[in-house]
Amino acid sequence: MPTPEQLTDRERRVLEAVIQTYIETAEPAGSQTIARRHPLGLSPASIRQIMSDLEQRGFLYHTHTSGGRIPTDLAYRLYVDHLIELSPPSVHERRTLEAELQVERTPIEAILRRAAQVLGILTNELGVAVAPSLDQVVLERLDLVHVSSEQLLLVFHLRSGALRTIFVQIPASIAAGTVERVARILNERLAGHTLREIRATLGERLRDADGGGQGGVLLNIFLEQGDELFDLPASPDGIVLGSAQPLTTQPEFASNERIRDLLTLTEQRGMLRSALADRPSTGISITIGTEHTDPQLADFTLVTSSYRLGDLSGVIGVIGPTRMPYEKIIGLVQHTSRLVEGLVE
Repeated sequence: MPTPEQLTDRERRVLEAVIQTYIETAEPAGSQTIARRHPLGLSPASIRQIMSDLEQRGFLYHTHTSGGRIPTDLAYRLYVDHLIELSPPSVHERRTLEAELQVERTPIEAILRRAAQVLGILTNELGVAVAPSLDQVVLERLDLVHVSSEQLLLVFHLRSGALRTIFVQIPASIAAGTVERVARILNERLAGHTLREIRATLGERLRDADGGGQGGVLLNIFLEQGDELFDLPASPDGIVLGSAQPLTTQPEFASNERIRDLLTLTEQRGMLRSALADRPSTGISITIGTEHTDPQLADFTLVTSSYRLGDLSGVIGVIGPTRMPYEKIIGLVQHTSRLVEGLVE
């Protein structure tokens, strides 16, 4: 990773000025523009020479149609790691987040969906989140509901506020009273334990359970199918997205080709799931452009912050073009993750 020691003080100040100018204008930064916008105490000629040196060292590049320079991923990495001055969320941004997320008795998936949506609006990026794995969620209650003579609906009430349902085929001869008795046995022996614990110890917990006749048949169904019944997905693919609409206002997506890239990003959930799978379990994480293992993400930056809900954890953040106001977005993402933690007991 690049370090400030690789640059002189003048080079560092010019590089920071180029990055800030490009982030603000979305236009390649020329020496005259830098001299006018930033009080560096340097002439345009000196700035131009320094920019040329920075380009040779891989921190800047320029297009054939412009004499101005554009930061490279290496420049953004140096900026984010060593030069940036973070801006805390404004009072308006804090109030907006709190107003959108302060909903009582809301499941974690709904909170994450609202958080990703409002993050996208406040940052003009695409809000993203990873729902926590339910393996470590405690089962509070299990309801068994007859939906037909040969089918039960299992309703899992989980401590995170999440609700999951599964259909299970049963013999037609099992009476409603027997189903109620088995539900009591299951709740007595399984409630208060995590889904992972239940899967690992189900046989032991139900070994001496006396369901009596038809009840024994139903308990055997749980014993035989326990690995499947108590392996609940957090969400269909674990990924929660806000609206892509804010991103379409960015200059990077002015062309039809770039809009197609954006649509690919939102439709190919597997690509995002892979990018989010290895995020650190604590703190902020920023992956810039070509640092992504998937080349389809080479023009994007992913900024996430971890959240923890007891034994559960996940990440929330935004994805957008590498030209983004990092100092603002990092603070908003961190603040949102803390809000999410405070909203779920």
